[in-house]
Amino acid sequence: MTEYKIALVGFGGVNRALAQLIAERNEDWKNALGFTLKIVGVTDLFLGSLINRQGLDAASLAALPVTKGALANLPGGDAVARTEAVIKDSGADIIAEATFTNPVDGEPATTFCRWALENGQHVVTTNKGPIALHGAALKALAQRNHVAFEYEGSVMSGTPVIRLARQLLAGSSINSFEGILNGTSNFVLTRMENGLGFTEAVEQAQALGYAEADPTADVEGHDVRLKVVILANELLDASLTVSDVRCNGISALTLEDIDQARQNNARWKLIGAATRHADGSVSASVEPRLLGNDHPLSSIGGATNAVSFSSDLIGTVTVSGPGAGRTETAFALLSDIISLHQSAAQGRE
Repeated sequence: MTEYKIALVGFGGVNRALAQLIAERNEDWKNALGFTLKIVGVTDLFLGSLINRQGLDAASLAALPVTKGALANLPGGDAVARTEAVIKDSGADIIAEATFTNPVDGEPATTFCRWALENGQHVVTTNKGPIALHGAALKALAQRNHVAFEYEGSVMSGTPVIRLARQLLAGSSINSFEGILNGTSNFVLTRMENGLGFTEAVEQAQALGYAEADPTADVEGHDVRLKVVILANELLDASLTVSDVRCNGISALTLEDIDQARQNNARWKLIGAATRHADGSVSASVEPRLLGNDHPLSSIGGATNAVSFSSDLIGTVTVSGPGAGRTETAFALLSDIISLHQSAAQGRE
C-alpha cells in the first residue's frame, strides 16, 4: 500500500472538498485503490499557510472557518500564504493546485505548477489557465523531471472527458468535437426558454451560485474558449492559442430568438467546437448555435455540460455530466491521482 503526501495549493471549495473526501474515505481508498493520502501542507491567499510533514488532520482542515488568516489559528500555522515554501518544503509527493483561473496569463497558478514540477513533484490541477496558455511547456517540464502533470478537472469538472476520449476512443481517430462546456451559460439559456429575460436569468444563476458577480467570462464565451483550446490541443494534436479561437457569447440573444427557435423545433446553445481538416490544420470556435431537437446536445439543460466527439470508426460519441461543483471537481483531482498511481504501479512491474 502506498501513502502519498499531498500539499493543497488554494483552499477554496475544491481543495476543501478534497480534504473532506480524504477525511471520510482514506481507509476505503487503501483497499479499493491501493493508496492513501496524507495532507502535509496547505496554502491559500486568504486563509494563510501551514506545513506539517507528519500530517494534518483532514477533517479539521475541511471544517476550517472561512475567515482571513484562519490557518494561523492552528499549531504551526501562518496568516500569510507562503506558497513556495509549502510546495518546496512540505515534503509533498503531489501538489493539488486549485487556485483561481487567470485567463490572461495563467498566473499565479502557472508559476505554482512550475515550482512543483521543477521540484520533482507530481501536479494535479483543475485550473484552465496554465493548461490553455502554457500546457505544452508544463507538460514538457513534467516529462523532463519524470513526474505526472494531470488536469482532468480543467474542462468538465468531475466528468472525465479528457481521459475518456484518450483511453476509451484510442484507435478511433477523433476528427472533431462540439460541446456545451459552460454550465452557467447553459442554465441561462434554459431559463430563457422558460420565459425569463437574459438579465433575470443571469441574476438567478448568480443567486444559485452558478455565476460569478461578474458573469462576463461565462456568458461571453471566454471560459469555453479556454476549454476548447485544451481539448483541441489534447485530442486533435493542435497547437492552438486562445487568440486562434473566434469567440461570441450569448448576451445578444433575446426571448424572441428563443421563441423563434422553439417554433422551428430547435434550441440555442453556446457551443465550443474544433475540427481537424484534411491538411492537418485545426479550426475552432465558440458561438451560439441553433441546434435541431434531434441533435445530441439539444436536450442538455440547466447547468449540465456535454461534449460530442466525431470519430472515424464509431461515429459520434456523446458524454454528459456535471461541469461544476466542489465535490465533483475534487473527484477530478482524485481521478488524476488514481491515474498517476496506476502509471507508477505499471512502472514498478
